[in-house]
Formats: sequence, C-alpha cells, structure tokens
Amino acid sequence: MSKVEKKLLHYVGKAIADYNMIQTGDRVMVCLSGGKDSYTLLSILRLLRMHSNNKFEIFAFTLDQSQPGWNDSHMRGWLEHQKIPYEILKKDTYSIVIDKTVEGGTYCSLCSRLRRGNIYKYAETHGHTKIALGHHRDDMIHSLLMSIMYNGEIRSMPPKLLTDNKRHIVVRPLAYCQEKDIIEYAKEREFPIIPCNLCGSQENLARQRTKRLVQDLARENPKIPSNMLHALGRVQPSQLMDKRLWDFRNLEKQREMAPSFPDPVKKGEQEILFPHSLSDNPRESESSDAEQPLW
Repeated sequence: MSKVEKKLLHYVGKAIADYNMIQTGDRVMVCLSGGKDSYTLLSILRLLRMHSNNKFEIFAFTLDQSQPGWNDSHMRGWLEHQKIPYEILKKDTYSIVIDKTVEGGTYCSLCSRLRRGNIYKYAETHGHTKIALGHHRDDMIHSLLMSIMYNGEIRSMPPKLLTDNKRHIVVRPLAYCQEKDIIEYAKEREFPIIPCNLCGSQENLARQRTKRLVQDLARENPKIPSNMLHALGRVQPSQLMDKRLWDFRNLEKQREMAPSFPDPVKKGEQEILFPHSLSDNPRESESSDAEQPLW
C-alpha cells in the first residue's frame, strides 16, 4: 500500500466516522463519472468495504450523457477487472443542455440538475440507501467562495445531505481529501479517465478563477485551504447578519428580559457563568435501536 493510499484511507475513514455516513447493511451507490475523483472514491470505498468484512455494499453507477467523444469501454474493463458491480445508463442530456443554454452561458448548472435527477431516480428505483459523490476538500471550499462572490450566499457542499424530498441521503466521503493527493493517486493507479469535453470547452469558468485564487493565497499561507474547510464546520451565526436567524430590531427587548448578572464573587470563590462553551453542540441522545456506524 502506497503512502498516498494510506493517507486517503485515513481521511475517508475519518470523514465517514465524523459524519456517520455509512452504516452496516447500507447499499452505497457510487456515482462514477469517469474522472479522477470518482475513481478514487470508488477505489477507497472498495478497500474500506474489505476492511469492514463486507458490512456494506458498493455499486458503481455511471450516466452516459451522450457527450461527443464519450467512450466507456476502458471503464467497463476496469470495473469488471475490479469485480465491482455496475451499470452505465445512457441518457441524452447533452442535447438538452446545448439547446437550453444561451450563447456565452455556462453548461454546469443545467447539466448538474439533469444528471442529479437521473441519479436520484435510479437510486430510488434500485433500492440504494446512500448516494456517494466524489467532491473533495477543494471542491467544498471553492463552492463556498463562489457562493459568496457570485450568488451572495454563504453555502457550500455538506459532507452528508438529506435531499429536499427526504428520500435520499447523499454522502461525500472525500470531504477531508486534498485534490493534489487524488491527482497523485489517480496517476499511481492509472485510472482510465474519461475527459469531460462539455465543461472543458468553456474557458474562464468561475470555478477555475476561484481555484486559481485559492492556489495563489495558499502560496503565501499554506494553511488557508484547511482554515477554510474548518470554517465550514465552525459557523457562528451570531456574528453574521442574517435577519432570519436574529431579530435585530428587537434585541433591546431581549436584553430587558434577560436575567440580571449574579453578584460579584468573593475572593477565593469560583464563578462559572457558562458551564459549557458557547460553541458546544452536545449530541442528541441516540435510541437503542439506532443504526450502528461502521467506524
């Protein structure tokens, strides 16, 4: 086992444990796009499944969107050699994206929506309990910056998500993994990558500009990317300005209703105003029959 594979195994296992992503008996559908990220995710989950004595299932699902130049023959050979069950479903979403996107616009948004709809439908039809996507640490922090700069919102990609219709749970086990390690691992394993010609044909996409910005900042301070990831898990709503969370117009009334401060403590006595840190978030008690995590 190589050094980078050990590193990826560690961080994927940690993410699964931290967010209780996979439980015993889960049927995990890994969305294999043909890129380095999804190949890495599928390979690492396969190893973790073996280490867990096959306590969960993995299944590779690929959506052939009829993009020009698409050739999945090498992917099929790789999946069969790895003895991973799979299906490659053909749906011509490419023509829809080209037809509906205005000149000069980006394809990503519509392409993602169409792909997501097909993924959810397939998972529900075939009884898969988890949908695993290959987004990594850098994707998450880039999405945060893009959301702030281009959409005026503070949001990103959660490591574990319950869909709006409450029918699917989406997990991102690569949440702690750096793209540079995934690139190294993909080269090491010689994955049969299928390039995305649709997205690659557009230059100066917002995501590419954001990626370059983070890379430039990281050259000055290498801790910046990891600090951004930590920020996603250390949100302090009281320090923001969302009026949906705080009734700013009536804070004065809340102050008047608050209990008065206790008398000063005499010398030698100990005073604890806050027995728990303001940032503590105690876990909710779990029922005895709750599903048990693997890690």
